[in-house]
Amino acid sequence: MTALFVNGAKIDVDVEPDTPLLWALRENAGLTGTKYGCGIAQCGACTVHIDGQAVRSCSVTVGDAVGKKITTIEGLAQNGVLHRVQQAWIDHDVPQCGYCQSGMIMAVAALLSEKPNPSDHDIDNAITNICRCGTFQQVREAIHAAAKA
Repeated sequence: MTALFVNGAKIDVDVEPDTPLLWALRENAGLTGTKYGCGIAQCGACTVHIDGQAVRSCSVTVGDAVGKKITTIEGLAQNGVLHRVQQAWIDHDVPQCGYCQSGMIMAVAALLSEKPNPSDHDIDNAITNICRCGTFQQVREAIHAAAKA
């Protein structure tokens, strides 16, 4: 058993240390909000926070995540209140199919923690997640709204 600290709680997962964190979260911890997209850290559907940084969980092993604070989309809202990025997503009708949204929201939340009022250039550089539905204009509007919230 390997102990991970996820969404404020210790969870034990019975996996090899070289197992991608994505699979331990989804298959062992039952946290299916983090999505499998490409498996090569390109699309961003699997983005989580590790010690506050946006990380693509398909490219991080369980062994590398031990002792670190992991936050998934399920842990972003606090005390029943949506995170400001989640609320902005709703307010600006961002999701289409929704598949990429949890990873995108996690990437944006990390960006706003680092840069509370990002420019369009900052957004372009930091948010490299892929949305196949093409909601990038709504994403940008929601990011700016969340920054002002």
